[in-house]
Amino acid sequence: MTVEENVAWLNALHARSTTYGIAKTLEMLGLRGFEDTPCYALSAGQQRRVALARLYLPEAPSLWLLDEPFTALDKAGTAQLEAHLAMHCDQGGTVVLTTHHELSRRAQAYTDLDLGHYSL
Repeated sequence: MTVEENVAWLNALHARSTTYGIAKTLEMLGLRGFEDTPCYALSAGQQRRVALARLYLPEAPSLWLLDEPFTALDKAGTAQLEAHLAMHCDQGGTVVLTTHHELSRRAQAYTDLDLGHYSL
């Protein structure tokens, strides 16, 4: 599937028919110009941004469960995602994520659960 087909599929999960959200999402993620590129031909960071595209679409769900969302992102992508996560929380959303990435504290308060001392 191409980048645009992937984002369109994510958009269609909630039966939204607008292409405005798709174009705006690709722009926000720095994927403009890659619409017709097959996802397998993208860099690991670009593939990660496609995978995270649902978070940037209009009417994204209020609860986000993310497993290592910063993997393969460059500094700019990491900063953008952190800002987007903070904005989502500021608007009343909830984010639960696992990460080895050191999160910036910003103004957004969060709870850090260190599960490192638990083992089976």
